[in-house]
Amino acid sequence: MSATFDPDHLRASLRPLADWQPLSEEALAYQHFYRLDFAGRNVRSGLGRFAVDGYEVVSQVWWPERAKATLFLFHGFYDHTGLYRHVIEWAMDQNFAVIACDLPGHGLSSGERASIKDFTEYQDTLQGLFTEAQSLDLPQPWHLCGQSTGGAIVIDHVLNHGADSPAQGQVILLSPLVRPRAWGWSQLSYHLLRPFVKGIARRFSENSNDPDFLPFLQADPLQSLRLPTAWVGALARWIKRIEAAPYSMRRPLIVQGQADMTVDWEHNLEVLRGKFDRPQVLMLPEARHHLANETLALRREYFGFLTKRIKGRNL
Repeated sequence: MSATFDPDHLRASLRPLADWQPLSEEALAYQHFYRLDFAGRNVRSGLGRFAVDGYEVVSQVWWPERAKATLFLFHGFYDHTGLYRHVIEWAMDQNFAVIACDLPGHGLSSGERASIKDFTEYQDTLQGLFTEAQSLDLPQPWHLCGQSTGGAIVIDHVLNHGADSPAQGQVILLSPLVRPRAWGWSQLSYHLLRPFVKGIARRFSENSNDPDFLPFLQADPLQSLRLPTAWVGALARWIKRIEAAPYSMRRPLIVQGQADMTVDWEHNLEVLRGKFDRPQVLMLPEARHHLANETLALRREYFGFLTKRIKGRNL
């Protein structure tokens, strides 16, 4: 497969989402490549960009005609919005508008690939996306959804700013990151390598039961091929901060695969149960880490779980 868009050129052509600029041929090619055009749906879509912490962050919105709420979607490490069409489709089936952005250093956004100086920059990015949504006057309530690192961003926001957040809807966490698997070994490797290298080669893993996903990921033109040591250091500082964060009365919906070899999910769930008021957890014995791109059967199971509980909350 080949892409017919240039990320830097496409990003430079964008204006804020509220301008609702017509999608260029390059933007349409991007949407088609990742199947984000959602042909046949009565939905208004837009690409835009906003500046935060020296980055140019690319944002996207899908707004069905009768949207009654909004889902904020935050992707995982190495990911970008283009990989989340299944979650976006589910949200639109609930009559939600969806707004998302590529994190700094990811996808169409600027920045050193897959790197970050500090996780506070992710919080600044979240606030920037809130500002974009406010400029569009997206419908309330606002729900938050994050996978893996995106879940970490949502967790950080809700624990530290939840009472003042404009997003008072449901909190959805897919394979949330608190600590990665084999974190002790990762820390040791980081301290040994940091004086000598800025990054190591990425190893693509089988993180979904869908046999088509890994080949697509390996051919994805927006994937980073290196793990920057700066990101590992930023994660180490964030873990200490989040494990010391205050308690929240929010009750997130958590979906976790028990075949997940990316995050230390047993530790993470223990932390989250101690931080939130009785989170509702769906365990999927066969599911791996990348829940947004799991098999159709597994997606149906957890989307059914989310749909039932969100509808119950809104009764």
